[in-house]
Amino acid sequence: MARIVGGIGTSHVPAIGAALDNGISGNDYWSPLFAGYARARRWIDACKPDVVIIVYNDHASAFSLELIPTFALGVAETFAPADEGFGPRQVPVAQGHPELAWHLAENLILNEFDMTIANVMPVDHGLTVPLSIMFDQPAAWPVQVIPLCVNVIQYPPPTGKRCLALGRAIASIVASFEQDLRVVVFGTGGMSHQLQGERAGVINQAFDKAFLDRLADDPDGLAEIGHVEYIREAGSEGVELVMWLAMRGALGERAKEVYRHYHVPASNTAAGLVILEPV
Repeated sequence: MARIVGGIGTSHVPAIGAALDNGISGNDYWSPLFAGYARARRWIDACKPDVVIIVYNDHASAFSLELIPTFALGVAETFAPADEGFGPRQVPVAQGHPELAWHLAENLILNEFDMTIANVMPVDHGLTVPLSIMFDQPAAWPVQVIPLCVNVIQYPPPTGKRCLALGRAIASIVASFEQDLRVVVFGTGGMSHQLQGERAGVINQAFDKAFLDRLADDPDGLAEIGHVEYIREAGSEGVELVMWLAMRGALGERAKEVYRHYHVPASNTAAGLVILEPV
């Protein structure tokens, strides 16, 4: 049977990918951030997942204001890097796992989660940067990838409670898949940051660290955080943290933290990374 063996919460700051792509990840500015990724990469190398489910948000690459799915699940065989205005990142094409993806799509919909099914979907930095964080710069990604795109751009986004419930549904559905697979779930985005307006550049380290402190043991409490509180405490893009709750839900009732890394600043944001394992 397939089983979820771990969860990763990580920021997906586009400048992190650019630092790798441009060969500057070892300079004075970026090296403290990337030094913290070394242990995470050792963990995933030892974990050896077959498939990763990456919960992320699109940044007007696959979708626009003309079409805004709340939850979109990629079921294709491949997912090419998107052109975000300066050419696609020179990273490998993500290889999908259509069988598991369709199993998820069918069972999520029959369990009353209204999923949009994407047979073609370019993937932007929201998905490729987390892969780079965990796998560096390989010739091919060493895992198959199932993208799960969440709308946190256009109001109204889903609540943290709904994302946590989605993750819990994913856990049971993965466990019912008959192929023997090791699966890791990524929740991406965040942490506190705002990219526009009078509060552009806001970083709330106290909020971020409190979120990390509660993620393993109090996901239901975190799921009560509302949209207004995210905006007030973590900036307009802080709402991306609801996607970390989807990851946490996929780990079951009990989870333990095995690694944490938090760094300020990464570009104009706070960058967090946490690794959880089901207990």
